[in-house]
Amino acid sequence: MKLKRLGIVCLSAGVLYGGESAATRLKTSAEVLTEIMAAPDKGIPDELLDKSECIVIVPGIKKAAFIVGGQYGKGFIECRRATGKGWSAPAAVKVEGGSFGFQIGGSETDAIMLVMNKKGAEKLLSSKFTLGADASVAAGPVGRSASANTDLKMQAEILTYSRSRGVFAGIALDGATLRPDNETNTEMYGGQLTNTQILRGDTKATEAGIELAADLNRLSTRKE
Repeated sequence: MKLKRLGIVCLSAGVLYGGESAATRLKTSAEVLTEIMAAPDKGIPDELLDKSECIVIVPGIKKAAFIVGGQYGKGFIECRRATGKGWSAPAAVKVEGGSFGFQIGGSETDAIMLVMNKKGAEKLLSSKFTLGADASVAAGPVGRSASANTDLKMQAEILTYSRSRGVFAGIALDGATLRPDNETNTEMYGGQLTNTQILRGDTKATEAGIELAADLNRLSTRKE
């Protein structure tokens, strides 16, 4: 019964995302990041992006009644290179469960997660990672500059945000589970690269991946 149910979940998820290529999702991810950061007073604080070790962007998370928790999405992780020279190639990730802000009125939600320290980044690269259980998580502050209560937020390893129907807010995504999306990684790079190999190695990004990394390099001014 468990195997049958898993098969139904995988088939249904494939129906939701089967028509989207990795290049399309990468392009959408870059657009989501650029639009959110361009908001005059409602974006992610610049200094928080500058301090982050990794970023997770999951565009178009969908309601999915066939999955426990009711949400499913596919997105990408990028981390700062160990050499200090910009951002890595993107690694693919699947997200399930959690509360992504559908309550504010949308059937699809974009999510962004900032991983604020190296400890959180290492946890993120495990084979299965659950927000709130495997790492501390908090709703991220919103605004061009960090607000007075940011110091409290900075105690969390991961700061999370969601956007639904144009409404952008920090929202705690406790219970969301992230897993490597091996199929998308194979589509992008061929072979069997793990997320750790992609993010910590010298993997060359695809054309769409280069665009996303360029946006991150433009938006983040952290000096190594």
